[in-house]
Amino acid sequence: MTTSYLMRDDGRIAYEVHGEGPLVVAVPGMGDLRSAYRFTVPALVEAGYRVATMDLRGHGDSDDGFSRYDDVAVGSDVLALIEHLGGRAFVIGQSMGAGASVWAAAEDPAKVAGLALMGPFVRDPQSNPLMPLLLRLLLLKPWGPAAWQTYYRKLYPGRPPADQAAHLARIRESMRRGDHWRSFIKITRTSHRPAEERLGQVIAPTLVVMGEKDSDFPDPTAEARFVAERLNGELLMVPHSGHYPMAEYPEVVNPVLVSFLNKVYDRG
Repeated sequence: MTTSYLMRDDGRIAYEVHGEGPLVVAVPGMGDLRSAYRFTVPALVEAGYRVATMDLRGHGDSDDGFSRYDDVAVGSDVLALIEHLGGRAFVIGQSMGAGASVWAAAEDPAKVAGLALMGPFVRDPQSNPLMPLLLRLLLLKPWGPAAWQTYYRKLYPGRPPADQAAHLARIRESMRRGDHWRSFIKITRTSHRPAEERLGQVIAPTLVVMGEKDSDFPDPTAEARFVAERLNGELLMVPHSGHYPMAEYPEVVNPVLVSFLNKVYDRG
């Protein structure tokens, strides 16, 4: 793995690139790393695509100290990375990364050839008004990092990857680095309203992928249908899967994703 850096006004965004061909940019979700796509990248490279995976602000090998950590900020990083690498790109966004990807596609349609949204947060979830306060208490140090790891494990209700322990160790290491924990907390306090407000402006062909047991949503099927309908997109519901279908069941997600990519790039 070779880590490269994209210079932004407030710091650096870490990324890595594999393969040759039309560009794909993969954006992870809050609290995760670019290695969330470790089962996706090989399939896309084998299919003839150049795949760039990036770390969010204040995550992994990216810097802290940014003035903003919301969907708009991350979406602007996505567009800057596409411009830096050249050409248009198909963008894969997971969780919060999906909201950032939607914003990017609406902001600069010429740069975004298509979207794949995994477990997408493109609007603020309906929840108990006390939940934001409870979340803040849950994530306080010293127990906050352990609480996040416990919650993260529950997002894989079907078939967790065999290397999940190693991936969680990488996340723990990341959150101990620099001011990453504080950066993560800032992200947890952002809103997805900027993404929701731009849904009607997205013209890129879109694939929505949702796990049928995604506990981040009261009704994952209803949420997936909402996103797909608003974006005139195609929908893949993954049985038994939670918030990370591309890591739990790559043998289900990858063929559909590659087929959709080939259609977008007219490589059938």
